[in-house]
Amino acid sequence: MLILFQRDDCHLCDLALAVLAQARAPEFESVFIDEDAGLEERYGVRVPVLRDEARGVELDWPFDAAKLAAWLCDP
Repeated sequence: MLILFQRDDCHLCDLALAVLAQARAPEFESVFIDEDAGLEERYGVRVPVLRDEARGVELDWPFDAAKLAAWLCDP
């Protein structure tokens, strides 16, 4: 399962969503960190961050479609 950690009104998050669409990424859940102190502490300066729960790995912004595709295929 993929999770995109993001904020409300975040230009970089909007760009990340566009890259995910362009790369035809698998389904993902959007989690907004604004109201969660723990997530804010962990991801506050890093958003947007894409996390693959199954592999326990994260992809920090900036990423493009090619980098995202390679990350998704990396075992």
